[in-house]
Amino acid sequence: MAKCTIRYWAAAKDAAGIAEDAVDARTLEQALDAARRLHPDDRFLRVLGVSSFLIGERPVGRRPHGDIPVTDGTVIEVLPPFAGG
Repeated sequence: MAKCTIRYWAAAKDAAGIAEDAVDARTLEQALDAARRLHPDDRFLRVLGVSSFLIGERPVGRRPHGDIPVTDGTVIEVLPPFAGG
């Protein structure tokens, strides 16, 4: 398992009640499952469900999360939809 960091922004940070979590995972899917276990409330789960993700400043897009490996030191950015302009 790799030690990685999940950083929450805007509504994700508010719903998690924390700016970031450290989790052990092999894939993005496992990392997000760990986040769901750490923050099991409905609001966080809803925000996570509509968020997009960056890994190492690169967008994940629509790739299957189970196919995206993480390594020690990987930073996952959770970006909920933003309003305004």
